[in-house]
Amino acid sequence: MTRLMVLGMLRTKPMSGYEMQQQLQVSEVDKWAGILPGSIYHALKKMDKEGLVRVANVEATGHRVKAIYEITEEGDKEYKNLLISSFSEPSVHLPVLLYTGLSMFNLPNHDIDTERIIAAIEEQKQVLLKKMDDIEAGQKIKAQFIEVNELAKITFQNILDQYKLQIEFLDKIILAMTKGA
Repeated sequence: MTRLMVLGMLRTKPMSGYEMQQQLQVSEVDKWAGILPGSIYHALKKMDKEGLVRVANVEATGHRVKAIYEITEEGDKEYKNLLISSFSEPSVHLPVLLYTGLSMFNLPNHDIDTERIIAAIEEQKQVLLKKMDDIEAGQKIKAQFIEVNELAKITFQNILDQYKLQIEFLDKIILAMTKGA
């Protein structure tokens, strides 16, 4: 995912790793995409060795030196392949660890503290609610800087719908556990 993001941003204009990181943070893409700041620099160095990007310029400001990268012709081909590939990968990822826990919980003769499990589910709900808030805030921030097109709008809505669906599922688990206790 980092490769696709970095190559995509470099298709818009040459930029430094720091500038890419700032764009991702301002738009809050880094939160839903799971891109860590250090992964941008790692990806740039690796793709430079692979010939997908190259240093177009080196700028010095004070004691700092920053490399400005640009995409190569090979990088553009790689970007197009990654983009097409991103649309073919299954887009639903099931919470298999949670499902496994639920199936184990249903086994007879378990001696498990249901209150602790419910507390853990509540913690998970709080994390999901926080992520929803972050996505909504990111959507508002993005709208301040650029016109949000229809694809971006439906993407944001789908992300929020996924969080809501999972929170509703967690609420149902809590209700079922509470009734069964």
